[in-house]
Amino acid sequence: MLTTSLAAPPSALSARRRWTVLAVCALSMFLVGVDTTIVNVGLPEIGQGLDVGTRGLEWVVNAYTVVLASLLMVSGALADRFGRRRIFQCGLLVFGLASLACALAPSLGVLVAARAVQGVGASMLSPVALAIVVNAMPDPRERARAIGVWASVFGLSMAAGPVTGGALIAAFGWRSVFWINAPVVIAALVLVAVFVPESRAERARRLDLPGQVLLTVVLGLLVGVLIEGPGIGWASPAALTGYALITAATAGFVLAELRRSEPLMDLGLFRRPPFATAVFGAMAVFVALNVSLLLNTLYLQHARSWTPLASGAATLPMALGATLCAPWSGTLVGRLGPRRPLILAGAFTTVGGLCLMNLDQDTSVPLLLLAHLLIGVGFGFANAPLTNTAVSGLPPSRAGVAGAITSTARQIGAAVGIAVAGGLVAGTGPADLAAASRPGWLLVAACGLFLLVVARASQPAAVDTVYR
Repeated sequence: MLTTSLAAPPSALSARRRWTVLAVCALSMFLVGVDTTIVNVGLPEIGQGLDVGTRGLEWVVNAYTVVLASLLMVSGALADRFGRRRIFQCGLLVFGLASLACALAPSLGVLVAARAVQGVGASMLSPVALAIVVNAMPDPRERARAIGVWASVFGLSMAAGPVTGGALIAAFGWRSVFWINAPVVIAALVLVAVFVPESRAERARRLDLPGQVLLTVVLGLLVGVLIEGPGIGWASPAALTGYALITAATAGFVLAELRRSEPLMDLGLFRRPPFATAVFGAMAVFVALNVSLLLNTLYLQHARSWTPLASGAATLPMALGATLCAPWSGTLVGRLGPRRPLILAGAFTTVGGLCLMNLDQDTSVPLLLLAHLLIGVGFGFANAPLTNTAVSGLPPSRAGVAGAITSTARQIGAAVGIAVAGGLVAGTGPADLAAASRPGWLLVAACGLFLLVVARASQPAAVDTVYR
């Protein structure tokens, strides 16, 4: 009977069934990754269609990432309490309906609001997918390989977003980047219902509503100041007020979390160097990726007058590097631990950023493609060791929270990367855009150097080190 099969514990699942579960979760995660980056290549077209400037367009991307980052922790806790498959299905449904609203949006305000609702749905997918995979794979080495595959699919989706978006926009216009989600959501809902078993934490945590509100306020204010800072002035009264509110909300969040017996985010975990550096490393990786993607889109379409399809195609080397190296990275983690793939990730990302530190109007296309390839390789090598280190830092029963912490760091990095890159070039004319973007490429290189620090702090060979 199907019901009996779905109720089977992870240890009772056959190898084929376990990897089928991974495939279904990976398909759903593809949605989250693609929607984090697919809109980037369409921003100029959206700006023309809705008559908005660069700062308004940044909110189209970051309304999604800020809400996603803010709610990942509570979504992981809800999944541990009410059932991971159930929350996963709710997330797919919300994500699909919000995608339709994005496709039909008549104005910037409606589009930004619909993107925020998309972020609500996506927050129920990212940590829950990883928790389902971790619970379905009881063997540590099999789990490491599965995380490598999961990271590969997620990395592919992030890097392939601009390529997919460029092709869709060229054929059907910018609204098609949202219409395309509908058939994928429908297929995922059917597959999840048939193949994914229900699972919960052995003991569900209480919801931390004060912590959730304060975290949302911190992230919203931080990204808001980064986006609006160039326009209002970094030393203006509005910006100074923003800094004060960010500081107060952050202090309130820390105090609230330290006083709760079951906090939204266990800050004590950050006393462990491997866990803390893995979380900040995940943030740095996504800062680098999103800075690269946005600067690439604006530079090629505005400064060099490339089409959305051509500028999306320019990121193909990035997608190729991420796709080929992520599974290899998972294998290396399973055999040797996270240190070596993290060293490779840091080295490739650093060199990729340095390739474009002197970007100008006539930078050769081969150099652009080489830089994108190197950054993609670095991204591919980074995800599996960072994810494995973070997940291994918490008990298996808290897998939803473990995935949520790492995913929150990723989305914070994505939001910060978009805000910083947009701030560098906002209001800049086509002739000056290349020079204005150079600090962004130095930031990409700095993120790569930080990964070398993460590698030094990581466990040298342990695959299943568990925090207790």
